[in-house]
Amino acid sequence: MGDVLDRARELAADVLAPAADEVDATATIPEGHFRALADAGFYGLAVVDDVPFDDFLGAVETLAGACLTTTFTWMQHHGVARALASTDRADLRERHLAAAVRGETRCGVAFAGAIPQPPKLLATRVDGGWRLDGVAPLVTGWGIVDLLQISARDAATVDAGDEEAQVVALLVPAHAATGVTVHPLDLAAANGSRTVRLDVDGWMVPDDAVVSLRSRAAFLAGQHVSARVNGCLALGVVGRCAALVSDAGEPAAAAALTEALDAARKDLDAGLADATAMPAARAAASALAVRAAASLTVAVGSRAIVGRHPARRLAREAAFTLVAAGRPEIRAKLLGLLPG
Repeated sequence: MGDVLDRARELAADVLAPAADEVDATATIPEGHFRALADAGFYGLAVVDDVPFDDFLGAVETLAGACLTTTFTWMQHHGVARALASTDRADLRERHLAAAVRGETRCGVAFAGAIPQPPKLLATRVDGGWRLDGVAPLVTGWGIVDLLQISARDAATVDAGDEEAQVVALLVPAHAATGVTVHPLDLAAANGSRTVRLDVDGWMVPDDAVVSLRSRAAFLAGQHVSARVNGCLALGVVGRCAALVSDAGEPAAAAALTEALDAARKDLDAGLADATAMPAARAAASALAVRAAASLTVAVGSRAIVGRHPARRLAREAAFTLVAAGRPEIRAKLLGLLPG
């Protein structure tokens, strides 16, 4: 694979960062961004054997600091790639994994039936497949991705505890279907991610689309890893703010932000070994992003609120990391941390 971090830095500097403000202003990710990610081999980072997980995290952080909109949209792909790599459905793996790794097939995810409690999306077993009903409130990449992995709670076990409640993951084409109504959403940041709400009423999905069927407890067991990856968004914002604070002639403030960034990264890494520590670490990363964006605003002065200085975008992106892929325990930590 070569040096993943070097390729990430080059792509960030040459492709993503120069266009970040335009992407934000137009709410449109250039197709060239996705081609560049594919050419760099970045659609398979989460599943190829020769890329250490630390390098994957470093690449995500680097790209997020350059263009959060592009990175947030691209990040959704890796959950599907990992699911295809690990599924016991050989037909699905053979049909989709190679193209997904090459970036020829782009993928997204929706966890409406797995994470919220009570679930927002239910799956009812029917002859030959599943019927989906409910709502998927946040589906990123609609009109950009080709496949969507959507998780729904098995209606037959919806009232059971996490060990017994079943979550079915289904891989479906990411386009309008009978029983699906699409509502575009206006996001404060990363609006170019084409995030939508899906209202679902009788969406019929066949059995051959099932990627996995497992307990909610098994699903939740790996969420601290997802929180670590998602934390890269906040760290990327901090790193970009620190660089711009330095450019604004405030080296001491920039050094303090860089030191805090290193500490936040170590805490997030520690959360991989101790899942109970992850919510606090993830919350602290976003709180630091907000402080970093505020520091940048102060450092550049009126330019932050007049015209199109990146400080305006980064302030909104920092706020975005407070809620993006948030979990109740992370939200609780933030509400305890921010007021103090």
